[in-house]
Amino acid sequence: MAIKKFKPVTPGTRHRSVVANDDITTNVPEKSLLVPLKSTGGRNNQGKMTMRYIGGGHKRQYRIIDFKRDKFNIPCVVKTIEYDPNRTARIALVAYKDGEKRYIVAPKGLKVGMELISGENVAPEIGNAMKMKNIPLGTFIHCIELQPGRGAQMARSAGTYAQLLAKEGKYVVLSLPSGETRRVLAEGMATIGTVSNEDHMNISLGKAGVSRHKGRRPRNRGVSMNPVDHPMGGGEGRASGGIPRSRKGIPAKGYKTRNKKKHSNKYIIKDRRK
Repeated sequence: MAIKKFKPVTPGTRHRSVVANDDITTNVPEKSLLVPLKSTGGRNNQGKMTMRYIGGGHKRQYRIIDFKRDKFNIPCVVKTIEYDPNRTARIALVAYKDGEKRYIVAPKGLKVGMELISGENVAPEIGNAMKMKNIPLGTFIHCIELQPGRGAQMARSAGTYAQLLAKEGKYVVLSLPSGETRRVLAEGMATIGTVSNEDHMNISLGKAGVSRHKGRRPRNRGVSMNPVDHPMGGGEGRASGGIPRSRKGIPAKGYKTRNKKKHSNKYIIKDRRK
């Protein structure tokens, strides 16, 4: 994939860039794997705004993704590579030998017609899913389970991956996309390879309207508000705002918000900030 830039025929296209859709093979999703997705506009069941800066945007349908890959030892063939409006990565429609169809997060390099399989002792090839205890050291993996059987929770967005560094008893040691090094249960499933659409991070929206299509409304700075609305608001003229902090008063720079008693702290070997 490559970044596609536009001629500056309008102010909006002057700095706009998108990811070329060369890898997408169809724009018609599998109807049996679609469910409705209701837009809230940031309102609760009483119609009151509980989240600001949300609203509008294009209508979406949710694609049911198989994050568990629990059809063991049944081969499947990649039918299509598709765009998913609900995530940054591409998704792939796979058809199993028994006739069932499922969507999976598409890894980089996946092509239509490739055969995939998940199981205990399968070949560590792109798109195959297996337990981390059986994956060779140094392999790049994605869609990682934190709790066996719960489904993938880590390394699911565009271009991300983790590297398997070591095996320690019932745990494996992973180097995560954030820079954190931590232990994860070796019984958990993971998929071989890196997530597709790695150029997503390099695009430029170009204009505010693109953000509105995504359902994001304009967000104003705390410094521009009144003291009643934000700790950084108020002052004569364009005041700087003092110590950077959130609307609820939590400092923005250097202040640690992670709970010191969090149960997963014992699994972290190297913190992402260090």
